[in-house]
Amino acid sequence: MKQGWAVKKLGELCELYQPKTISSKDMCEDGQYPVFGANGIIGKYDKYNHEEPQLLITCRGATCGSVNISEPQSWINGNAMVVRPIDDSLHIKFVEYLFRGGIDISKTITGAAQPQITRQSLSPILISFPQSFPEQQRIVAILDEAFEAIAKAKTNAEQNLKNAKELFESYLQSVFENKGDGWEEKTLEDVCKITSKLIDPKKSEFQNLVHVGAGNIESQKGTLIDLKTAKEENLISGKFLFDESMILYSKIRPYLMKVVNCNFKGLCSADIYPLWPFDNKMQKDFLYHLLLSKNFTEYAILGSQRAGMPKVNREHLFSYRFYLPPLSEQEQIVQKLNALSAETKRLETIYQKNIEDLEELKKSILQKAFNGEL
Repeated sequence: MKQGWAVKKLGELCELYQPKTISSKDMCEDGQYPVFGANGIIGKYDKYNHEEPQLLITCRGATCGSVNISEPQSWINGNAMVVRPIDDSLHIKFVEYLFRGGIDISKTITGAAQPQITRQSLSPILISFPQSFPEQQRIVAILDEAFEAIAKAKTNAEQNLKNAKELFESYLQSVFENKGDGWEEKTLEDVCKITSKLIDPKKSEFQNLVHVGAGNIESQKGTLIDLKTAKEENLISGKFLFDESMILYSKIRPYLMKVVNCNFKGLCSADIYPLWPFDNKMQKDFLYHLLLSKNFTEYAILGSQRAGMPKVNREHLFSYRFYLPPLSEQEQIVQKLNALSAETKRLETIYQKNIEDLEELKKSILQKAFNGEL
């Protein structure tokens, strides 16, 4: 054991309880106090009168085990459990950091369909802590400072990531909003069509072809994930055959902007349009960027507004009107868009890695804190 540290059960050091639900009409002060669960301000449940902040832990649902600290006077959601030090032997922020990295909460979660944490599962957990309250304060101060710096760095990385995306989207939008000389008004029907027919994926000639469904396409990125062959997926319903000359456009939920610039032959779901651009009218890459543009997406969304699953039908898709530059100018625009897209993705990779590294740094610092190494 670390010198000056003690090990005790959580239930010996903290009171654990869940509030009882009451009607919203019983809320005092006309509900002026915020309503807290472990993940923030939420529904209208029990009020717990206290003057000090309280540590809350989600005890039900998908976010089971996440923690938060409520404001001094607040309503507490019935899906949250209060964890309150019984006396002055534990600093409440120290307990919060314990839950964030000093103990393994996952072992206390029960129930697969409806995950939950109970007092009975939390109480026996052994926690290690400095017996000196000033030492706890010292550790909390170090963690607060480190986490504040990490939060600022993460905010900067997230803003840089957002800026990189917005730069590309801004240029893409300007291309299709500011027509140049010689640009002609067209409809999608004028420049592309669907030549693919539905085939039987059970036939041996198609069994080893990769299948692309809407779920395999990442929103706005045009990248494919978790691909499997027709044989691996045991496909039985009709699919479209596509090849390198086509663009795949998912007609389901157009606001997700799922578009793929194909570079291989395969099968796609009947909920995806395999679009073949006319060589003498439109470059394939130009069509890809057009389908990812803000103007087209807004048009597609308007045409898919109906009860149930939003879908873009063929008639609405091919009726889309836009201005098309000559092929030579399309090539120049595509080169710029592809270069900017590649740079944007490079920056996104860097900033995303930065964000992931910062999360790992938090875990590392917490580990050092509860190993007595700060």
